[in-house]
Amino acid sequence: MTKAIERVQTGVRIEKRLIKVMKAVAELHDLSLGDLIEGVMLHAFEGKAPFGPATLAQIDKLRAVYQLDLTASDSHMLKENPDDR
Repeated sequence: MTKAIERVQTGVRIEKRLIKVMKAVAELHDLSLGDLIEGVMLHAFEGKAPFGPATLAQIDKLRAVYQLDLTASDSHMLKENPDDR
């Protein structure tokens, strides 16, 4: 059953390599980036893993391609370089 929702346009700043991996994962699943983010967050809100083993293996490869070395433990310690703005 589908549910009617209202979406809003938002502007967010996300780490460059992370967004590249996110876009690639969305493309793998034929999703928009917004749909991917919604799905990941809805899973997280329920304490569920958003990706199975096959997707996680693909994500590991994409992380290597885009040199994404950040982990969940880095999430609250990131500081934007003022020169990148």
